[in-house]
Amino acid sequence: MRTIAKLAQLIMRHAPETGMCGTPMRRLSLIRTNEPSAPVPAVYEASLCLIAQGAKCVSLGEQSVVYDASRYLLVSVDLPLVGHVLEASPDMPYLCCKIDLDLAALADLLVDERGTAPRRDLPVLAVYPGDPDLIDAACRLVGLLDRPQDIAVLAPLIEREILYRLLTGPHGALLRQMASADSHLNQVNRAIATIRKGFQTQLRIDEIAASAGMSPSSLHQHFKAITRMTPLEYQKQLRLQEARRLMLAGGVSAGSAGFAVGYDSPSQFSREYRRLFGAPPRQDIARLQTAQDYVGAV
Repeated sequence: MRTIAKLAQLIMRHAPETGMCGTPMRRLSLIRTNEPSAPVPAVYEASLCLIAQGAKCVSLGEQSVVYDASRYLLVSVDLPLVGHVLEASPDMPYLCCKIDLDLAALADLLVDERGTAPRRDLPVLAVYPGDPDLIDAACRLVGLLDRPQDIAVLAPLIEREILYRLLTGPHGALLRQMASADSHLNQVNRAIATIRKGFQTQLRIDEIAASAGMSPSSLHQHFKAITRMTPLEYQKQLRLQEARRLMLAGGVSAGSAGFAVGYDSPSQFSREYRRLFGAPPRQDIARLQTAQDYVGAV
């Protein structure tokens, strides 16, 4: 049985630089940072996050959870969270692997359980005690980066095993709700996908509700219950986070970034940006570039 120390070694080897590192497996990302970070808003996809070293805190509204090498994070819908690394140093960097959840594969695993009614009172953001079977499977998945010729055949099998381990764990009911087409969680997930696809355009609640198979009033009620914000507030966070990314990574000016994500008024963009990130665009980007404390999701 592989241990969390083995997972840390694998991540260290395949993520030699600070930041989020993509891999040939599109649902697997590796994250490394060498120092604690400031709180950073970001959208976390539905995913399993396993920290091999260090610790991190993420918040959704008033709810905050801390996870580390002894506790893993499960996010069931794409959520705009605020996260910051709590424990990291050059000698002991923060190391994490993020495995996005394949809902189609999950639904396939549940094909024989259609009679099970999903519960409606489950947390969409939660931490759970470390699971040796999950750690072992994660080690084998990340270990495929050393054998790229095996990825096409073995990665889907290991990802399916990870879903099975989650399904048979303490959050099995949550995963059943995620895969149930008529659950509110699944419907809100479809609404989120629609908003994320066209977040730069004017929000049309009727169209988003239709894409989720809900009435506008039902969408508003359940969307806010799950994400702690309205669809409009969710769209606003997406716009501002994308504008921040454009300025930080692409050197785009504040005015151009605001226009690119759908803002017509530079003053409104600056005002809402400051409200979310705590500083005007130019000052915030300068701080991030100086402190190097921008760490993406998980």
